[in-house]
Amino acid sequence: MTADPSLDADPGQAPRQRGIRSFVLRAGRTTEAQSRALAELGPRWIVPYADTVPDWTAVFGRVAPRVLEVGFGMGDATAQIAAARPDTDFLGVEVHPPGVGALLQRIDAAQLTNLRIVQHDAVLVLQHMIAPRSLDGLHIYFPDPWPKKRHHKRRLIQPEFVRLAVSRLRTGGYLHCATDWQPYAEHMLDVLRAEPGLANTATDYAPRPDWRPVSKFERRGLKLGHGVWDLVFTAR
Repeated sequence: MTADPSLDADPGQAPRQRGIRSFVLRAGRTTEAQSRALAELGPRWIVPYADTVPDWTAVFGRVAPRVLEVGFGMGDATAQIAAARPDTDFLGVEVHPPGVGALLQRIDAAQLTNLRIVQHDAVLVLQHMIAPRSLDGLHIYFPDPWPKKRHHKRRLIQPEFVRLAVSRLRTGGYLHCATDWQPYAEHMLDVLRAEPGLANTATDYAPRPDWRPVSKFERRGLKLGHGVWDLVFTAR
């Protein structure tokens, strides 16, 4: 995203256009159950993308701390976190229909009332739908590391994106990233340390916070000796 022209201006301004993206819309198969969830549950739990800030208090039906997650995948951790923190409202942003459908199923099964979804590009959601200094937290778990050097420009955690993210966090709000790719962890640490609006809660990498559950994939990797790196920074 470092070459994304939409992030060159002030983070509060509307983008001129979207450039290099950190994601690729893959042709993953949406199951029949996921398709049914999209059709039947989507109107209740999906907030349509808009170029103006919604009344989030009305959307959630209350005033509460608000946390946004970028790229929730299939939504397992997202649903677990929302269930464990009922006093906080969560907004999950994801572009892939199978993942959105899967999270809708989890919302319905657990009867979660503190979780909503926006099925759109997270950069545009942050720019248009989230007011400055309005988030209490931002979760970015296991984003695509784009390991090949020629693809590094597609990595989500870049100075421009971090500047946008920080502009949406309240003072004292937190940014929590996690990755299982060490070179990307090192890149993340360098980028986050260089952002003057953030302060590290650890010397470098942080212990996994209690609010982030360990996924089956992560647990399998840990048994094989693979590392996982958490980074927790707070907004100044």
